[in-house]
Amino acid sequence: MSTTKHFIAALAPLANADRAPAMRAYMRGHFPFLGIATPARREAVKPLLRSLKGASAGELLGLAGELWELPEREYQYAAIDLLAAQWKQLTAVDVPALQALVLRKSWWDSVDGLAGVIGDVLRFEHHGMDEALRHNDFWMRRIALLHQLGWRAKTDESRLFEYSLLLGHENEFFIQKAIGWALRDYARHAPDNVAHFINENKARLSKLSVREAGKHLSL
Repeated sequence: MSTTKHFIAALAPLANADRAPAMRAYMRGHFPFLGIATPARREAVKPLLRSLKGASAGELLGLAGELWELPEREYQYAAIDLLAAQWKQLTAVDVPALQALVLRKSWWDSVDGLAGVIGDVLRFEHHGMDEALRHNDFWMRRIALLHQLGWRAKTDESRLFEYSLLLGHENEFFIQKAIGWALRDYARHAPDNVAHFINENKARLSKLSVREAGKHLSL
């Protein structure tokens, strides 16, 4: 079974010192980078992910946690690749462990990747999301807003609208953006419902949220 050392051996030789500064700058200098483009990274770790098929939830989360500790950002991306590839091995019981990763080395790239994993694991349920919505860390609140992305007809519309209104007063950019994103995603399935919701609640939502949500709607 693949270990942290295998991931380092796969990715470290691909480091590109010319690309790394621009990648770090794009993330506002929060993290060092090896300088590996996404397609090259995913191709390099693909055999390692295959070798982990059938691994237990504990093994997967343990390895993801070890990768999270490594300094370069590509290793956190590899951890998300791992969890996304093997999400069927996880259950709602594992959501707190995924949320623990959300709170470590937090930025939109890792948080949004983990939101997708959590959404896959929950599979149209909402275990822990009401609590996440009330969390004092806004990244956790962003997870609550985004966990239904791509659920289409399975989206809990009333929950989505309720969450949007409960956080609609916040000034945090990443919350305002997430509200708009979540509503815009659901609007692909139920445009009239989302348009009605926005028109009824413009005073309770930020201009950014309304603009993002209504990009493909007639408001």
